[in-house]
Amino acid sequence: MPSTSTRHVIAVVVLVPVLAALALWAFAWPAARTAPRDLPLGIAGPPAAIAQVERQLERHEGAFEIHRYADEAAARDAIEDRSVYGAVVVTPEGPELLTASAAGPAVAQFLQQAVAQQASAGGIQVRTVDVVPAPASDPRGAALNASVLPLALAGIAAGAVVTRLGLRGVRAVTALLGASALVGVVAAGIADSWLGVLTGDWWAEAAVLGLSALAVSGTVAGLAALAGTAGMGIAAAVVMLLGNPFSGAPSAPRMLPEPAGAIGQWLPPGAGTTLLRSVAYFDGAAATGPALTLTWWAALGLCAVLLGGSLRARKESGAPAADARGLATVG
Repeated sequence: MPSTSTRHVIAVVVLVPVLAALALWAFAWPAARTAPRDLPLGIAGPPAAIAQVERQLERHEGAFEIHRYADEAAARDAIEDRSVYGAVVVTPEGPELLTASAAGPAVAQFLQQAVAQQASAGGIQVRTVDVVPAPASDPRGAALNASVLPLALAGIAAGAVVTRLGLRGVRAVTALLGASALVGVVAAGIADSWLGVLTGDWWAEAAVLGLSALAVSGTVAGLAALAGTAGMGIAAAVVMLLGNPFSGAPSAPRMLPEPAGAIGQWLPPGAGTTLLRSVAYFDGAAATGPALTLTWWAALGLCAVLLGGSLRARKESGAPAADARGLATVG
């Protein structure tokens, strides 16, 4: 029978390639399959004209989810409310494409290419108007995309440190809340005040960044309180191997292969990215869903921390009592 050290070597040799393959799949698969899937797109103008536009867009099978609007003003409102990612407006001067690069520069670029391709086939020039532009300091959304991983790591680190320090119950919850609040303030200071890549209300952005960190740290510490080191590892793995690559930060959730796009929005990194876009660029439009998702993760995680601390305290208090009864019986 192999010795313990031999079994450990075999476990490492097998486990590391498996983890590498899993990580490669999680990050490379969505990137390699990025394409629009039922991407909400508006059309507006005279009924006969937009019917023709709709038929042309339907050639991109499964790419768009078409929404009709009465006029350009209604289409602009829909973009600003985050109901659609863009809109094609038929005007007397010719077709016009409305985009919102703040909702995802990759999506805006794809819409320009798709609509221009259709129009060029008929010899028509399309004018593009960026209704909600990305900030000039981050036109490609690179900084927003880069912020997903550090926030996830900050949340994992906070949950792990609280666990390793042996903090329980109310003390653990207080530490998690304080650390997350500080993360939010520091991150908003860097992204908004210094880099200028976020352009919304400063305190609202700090709250979103802090809540994103708390959703992760609470989950890590909560599962650790209930299941020990294994729970902490599972929570960290889900956030890193699913939450980050499925967040849709580089493009948009509707640009990811299913079910990655849907899964990502139910996990803290994806919900946090969507909420941050809404608060930073769209005055909080469509913020309710992702805000509730983050709140549920944070609340359940903190409840798990309190429950795990209570169960452990009861177990430890019961052990001395049992020992005392045993000594009394012997005496």
